[in-house]
Amino acid sequence: MRKLKLIWDFKGPSASKIAEHHLIHLKEYITTKNLNIDITGTEIIHELHAIAYLVVDESEMKPIRDVLKPHRGQIYSN
Repeated sequence: MRKLKLIWDFKGPSASKIAEHHLIHLKEYITTKNLNIDITGTEIIHELHAIAYLVVDESEMKPIRDVLKPHRGQIYSN
């Protein structure tokens, strides 16, 4: 099964802190909906750009995408 990385981009001097805070909400959503999602995190792209992300099976992507509205997505590779 192909996995997809749903990504939320944050830009500006507070990007990393905002991404970390957004990840808290993503994890709360995962817990509330009892989803089987293990791969989440944040990455700093550079000092003014950070992302929060979660990885889902392609078959589960559409309802999660429609509710959480990620900015973009890509195929996940370990």
